[in-house]
Amino acid sequence: MTHRSYRYYDLVMAAFVTILICSNLIGPAKIAQLDLPVLGVVTFGAGVLFFPISYVFGDVLTEVYGYDRARKVIWAGFAGLAFASFMATVVVALPPAPFWHNQPAYEVAFGSTWRIVAASMFAYFCGEFVNSFVLAKMKVLTKGRWLWTRTIGSTIFGEAVDSALFYPLAFYGTGIIPDDKLPMVMLAQFVTKVGVEVVFTPVTYKVVNALKRLENEDYYDRRTNFNPFALKP
Repeated sequence: MTHRSYRYYDLVMAAFVTILICSNLIGPAKIAQLDLPVLGVVTFGAGVLFFPISYVFGDVLTEVYGYDRARKVIWAGFAGLAFASFMATVVVALPPAPFWHNQPAYEVAFGSTWRIVAASMFAYFCGEFVNSFVLAKMKVLTKGRWLWTRTIGSTIFGEAVDSALFYPLAFYGTGIIPDDKLPMVMLAQFVTKVGVEVVFTPVTYKVVNALKRLENEDYYDRRTNFNPFALKP
């Protein structure tokens, strides 16, 4: 791979990491429930409002800049999650001032257990790399045609891996979410996330086409080393 500089790569990376951290710090503490037409009652983690957008950015990164540069961003997101989780643990553990009475609420919002944090980071790591790998391979197979097939197809695989790993690893046997409700929550998360990807497809098209034109780049991963831990492309 020829290394070159890009005008917007760093901005896309920053947006990806920001959305990722928001999805893990703001969303997981709340399980929401909506009564929707046709679908009926749908239960989902509030993080679903953020996380699918990170997959859109992941798709844009791989489609425009290639798997190797997407791999760097995925690792940057992993490092950001690790730091945010560590600092949340430290801040929650700090003794509250005697006149400050919000510690219980703060612990609920930001005091995720090590199990939830570990599950979230492991599921993110696996899901994002699956998403990027599938999209890169499909781009070569389709010779760059039918962008929607690989953005949606890669999200189906990536989100399936993420949801299948996170919820059982984080909540099974804890009582936070009843075990018999886990499949329903997992399915709702998966369907919602893929649905967001479908809805965002026109936006993805516009962003991808604009970046390809502005960056003069449309990378094909024909000789890429897809090892997530590789230091070289």
